[in-house]
Amino acid sequence: MDETAFPPADLEAFLQLCAGRWMSLRSRFDLEGAEDQWHASDRGEVTVKAARQDSAWTLTVEAADGASSELLFAANGELMLRSQASQRQGAWQFRPDASVELEVMEGDTRVLERIWFIKPNLRLRSTTATAAEGTPVQARFCSEIRRVSPPQP
Repeated sequence: MDETAFPPADLEAFLQLCAGRWMSLRSRFDLEGAEDQWHASDRGEVTVKAARQDSAWTLTVEAADGASSELLFAANGELMLRSQASQRQGAWQFRPDASVELEVMEGDTRVLERIWFIKPNLRLRSTTATAAEGTPVQARFCSEIRRVSPPQP
């Protein structure tokens, strides 16, 4: 029997719950996109690893296609996102509803992502990107189901 506390009570428990292999169903809405290209959906596989590094926590996210990124959660609420293409800084917050909120600026665009669990094996993510004047630019929604067995070929 799994003894994992649910819902997670703090960032550490939340990030440990994130660790594992996930099947991901994603939808993206690009409000500045062309009429026939404003929406896209896809399916993916990701592996997430959580590790403590001094007073910070690190999540490493690896996609099936080999792309990877690293999120460093500092104890003071600072967030560092690293990928092969870029490095960005932001902030994280563990919310009273046991969700985690990430905020990053990409130029003049504010990107806000909220991650929460419905069950230990079902994680949801919503992301909104808003221009400096408050105009919505892009939205994403992702539902992720924890893999308990390898994907079938």
